[in-house]
Amino acid sequence: MGVREDGCAWCGERRDETVFGLRIWSGRVSDAYLARPVRSRIRAVVVWRGRHVVEPADLSPVEADLYHREVVTVARAIRDCFRVRRLSYLTTPDAEPHLHTFVSGDRVEGGPGEGWRADAAALHTTLG
Repeated sequence: MGVREDGCAWCGERRDETVFGLRIWSGRVSDAYLARPVRSRIRAVVVWRGRHVVEPADLSPVEADLYHREVVTVARAIRDCFRVRRLSYLTTPDAEPHLHTFVSGDRVEGGPGEGWRADAAALHTTLG
């Protein structure tokens, strides 16, 4: 991922594959990436794609609504594609101070499960 002068990697050049994972979807205000696998956990990150923003409170009401809708869109795709029973959501300016939300859940039997790139392709297809 390219890095801007202010050091924000998410504000840099957008790529299909980053250190975090593979881009599975580009929405109106965000990009979503499927994380590299960790055991049977499915994890994606939805990243705000507009100007540099650190937390949801920095968004206008319209921007916040659009961002939240896109997080939910990615969550539904994960749930439907991998038959995840419960999803977890985490929005935090952790190591990278740029608005992003992790969406994760435990994979159950019957999901694509043919490998990380196949999982990303399945989610990309589900998201349209």
